[in-house]
Amino acid sequence: MYRRSFLAILPGALGMAVADAQQSDRESLPNRPKVPGTLGLRARRRAEQPPGSGKIQASEEVLRWEVAQTAVIIIDMWDTHTCGLSAQRVAAMAPRMNQVVNAARSLGVMIIHAPSDTMKFYEGRPERQRMQQAPRAPSPFRVQPTEPDADELRKFPIAGGCDDPVSKKFTGPAPPTTRGLYPWEREHPAIEIAGYDGISDSGQEIYNFCKQEGITNVALMGVHTNICILNRAFGTREMTRLGFNVVVARDLTDAMYDPRKRPFVSHARGTELVIEHIEANWCPSILGEDLTRVIPGTDGPSSGQDD
Repeated sequence: MYRRSFLAILPGALGMAVADAQQSDRESLPNRPKVPGTLGLRARRRAEQPPGSGKIQASEEVLRWEVAQTAVIIIDMWDTHTCGLSAQRVAAMAPRMNQVVNAARSLGVMIIHAPSDTMKFYEGRPERQRMQQAPRAPSPFRVQPTEPDADELRKFPIAGGCDDPVSKKFTGPAPPTTRGLYPWEREHPAIEIAGYDGISDSGQEIYNFCKQEGITNVALMGVHTNICILNRAFGTREMTRLGFNVVVARDLTDAMYDPRKRPFVSHARGTELVIEHIEANWCPSILGEDLTRVIPGTDGPSSGQDD
């Protein structure tokens, strides 16, 4: 072969080789190892006690969740927000959330990062591809965001709204990830993405992956408790309706609430009221520290297993 001819085909051949290697990497992308271990979650619920009394009482029970069947979904912990005080509270919460997530990951819990509207930032990363590659799983109904019905809306405990008097307006060009329409571009950098984590803002992708991996238990954390935690296609309402066991980490969430609106309480109390609403109507809540340890003796080899 003439040298000129060889050089002419070389770039194309190299490009095909690189593409083949990338395709091979995608096909062989490893998922989280499934290891033994049982979480003991102190789950708080609310219900009418005694029935018919009209009095709502809190109760607690310990849920035993296998780490191999459990995922944490971090919802919309963006790097900034249109509401400055919301962004400030997220920045204060993110380091503690990262500690909990790191500990849960080390136990074998699956970590899914779900910062909506930011997938362009994570394009091509293995954590993003991991979620995209899960085959579509049949669902009992379309996986989609769920708004409150008229009855829930009527009894919802707080009105929403930003509590920052200097709320920012963003009206730039689409797509929103250019910091135009929305200011957020990624998940807050204080929350680490590592190992076998996944990244997605698609309810269908998250559902597909959970079904592929045998995940039946979901712990939700992030913002905002009265909006995204409840409404997203991977939030409390939809995941509960899809048949997952769901809890919300009540100390790792924050509401979008303005104390100048009903019921005219502090911001902290407004968040608590939403948690109480979730406990009474959708799922129990836990403390984040429950995700940082397993029940002693459940994470080792079974007693009858050979060395």
